[in-house]
Amino acid sequence: MVGFQAVPDDGGIARRLWVKFKNESLCALYTPFVVCLASGTLDSISFLHCISQDVYFLQAFAHAYELAEDYADDDEDKEAIRGMRKRVLRKLKDQDDLVREWGFELPKASTCDSATARYTDFLLATAAGKVEGEKGRGKIVTPFEKTRLAAYTLSAIAPCMRLYSFLSKEIKAVLVPEESNNIYERWIDCLCSESFEANASRIEDLLDKLSVTLTGEELDVVEKLYHQAMKLELEFISAQPITQSTITPITQVQEPAGCNLTLFCDFDMTCSAVDSSALLADVAIIAAAKSDLDDCESPYVHISAADLRATWSNLSSKYIEEYEQCIESIMPSEKVGKFDYEGLCKALVQLSDFESRANDMVVHSGVLRGLSQEDIKRVGEHLIFQNGCKNVLQDVLGSKNMHADVHILSYCWSGDLIRSSFSSGALPVLNVHSNELPYEGSVTTGDIIKKMESPMDKLQAFNDILKSHGNNGKHTTVYVGGSVGDFLCLLSADVGIVIGLSAGLKRLGVQFGISFVPLFSGLVTKQRELAEGGCSGWRGMSGILYTVSSWAEIHAFVLGL
Repeated sequence: MVGFQAVPDDGGIARRLWVKFKNESLCALYTPFVVCLASGTLDSISFLHCISQDVYFLQAFAHAYELAEDYADDDEDKEAIRGMRKRVLRKLKDQDDLVREWGFELPKASTCDSATARYTDFLLATAAGKVEGEKGRGKIVTPFEKTRLAAYTLSAIAPCMRLYSFLSKEIKAVLVPEESNNIYERWIDCLCSESFEANASRIEDLLDKLSVTLTGEELDVVEKLYHQAMKLELEFISAQPITQSTITPITQVQEPAGCNLTLFCDFDMTCSAVDSSALLADVAIIAAAKSDLDDCESPYVHISAADLRATWSNLSSKYIEEYEQCIESIMPSEKVGKFDYEGLCKALVQLSDFESRANDMVVHSGVLRGLSQEDIKRVGEHLIFQNGCKNVLQDVLGSKNMHADVHILSYCWSGDLIRSSFSSGALPVLNVHSNELPYEGSVTTGDIIKKMESPMDKLQAFNDILKSHGNNGKHTTVYVGGSVGDFLCLLSADVGIVIGLSAGLKRLGVQFGISFVPLFSGLVTKQRELAEGGCSGWRGMSGILYTVSSWAEIHAFVLGL
């Protein structure tokens, strides 16, 4: 799905690859199997079915290690791989007893699932040297070539061990110790154990060692194998059969004919990776610089590029300083006892006045005068998005499991910039609700057509859109944002999701009684409530906002893997 844009160059290749594909591993948390497991409500038949597949994984691991040991050139490496194989064989032998220790009995007979077979076939093919894209495939002559195959084999095993270690720790973190009656806690503890972590680390350490002598092309193969193994393991978790009602993904909880989803998003720093005002400043400064070089009097570009840059800088500094002062002025001196929506609304009126004055200052300065509509659209077309954002919007609109629409609600000064940013690729035209820059011909006048300046403006647009839908079946609203201006919409939506929670946003929200809950933790709680006979639906105005670190999590929650 998505990885990080930049990968820190810390540690060996195993660590770097885990960090690069960490967003994908987060998606596993949102599968029905993992959410039900973490809540302690998973049907034992589903659990035992999953555990029954262990034998096929372990058998594949054992054979792969046997081949990798033969490939290893160093005696110490051979010994390390031999030790890994012995641990796998011991677990195979003790599997029934282990499951009994967890309080369960394995079924007497089981069959290998197709999702299991896809991974084990891939692993065994890799261990046998059948690696796609590998030069000289099937020819193993020198010790270096053998070492390469040992590294390839471990790269197809390492992400599986690390993934289960990660998932078990995330699940363990949402268990309430004094209240925990999760019947799967012993199994979770086993995966959280020091011995499991040590085993995962041993595989990664050896992969790092074996990869030291590999060429750049061979390291690319290691990355592809690692990523493929991760994807196949995620497919296995996602494919686990669930017979009970679940809370996720929200588009699959209801019957397709009755599922209507409206997804609302802020734009700046929620969809985009850069602030749109900075992009418009660049357009203005470049236009002024061009005018300086042409040594001509433009009816629109009225000051030099240097003066314009200084003006933008002063406006930005003044905005930041006065914004922080405004936030401090509306901050309650003491934290309220319960969610205070009315108090928040009153406070945000002051913020609305500030935002309006700030826009007036921009207009009065003339910095938005003389921008070419073509330049604005060109900048939008090359805008950098947050990883995974476009994929989510595209997949929501393209889903056949629901009736969906997407609306962008933004303080951005230019609707043209937003619309052009979404125009590339396969993404359909979105509904954009923002301010606009008026033109004379194809050049901006310097004014702003103010449509979206405050949290109240966003909420009004939000409510108007919902009213236009009428009462056609069950309707679920999701709002994704990350700024104070999004508060009212986040709270009004059935599910308000804060992406990249900032300390300032959290501090203000907490003072007004808003709770910020990691989305995975919130899903586990809701799954427990559903199992206890509660409602499976979501509702707004609860005072709870859910936090995520990436759009990959939103994709898994809304659409599944």
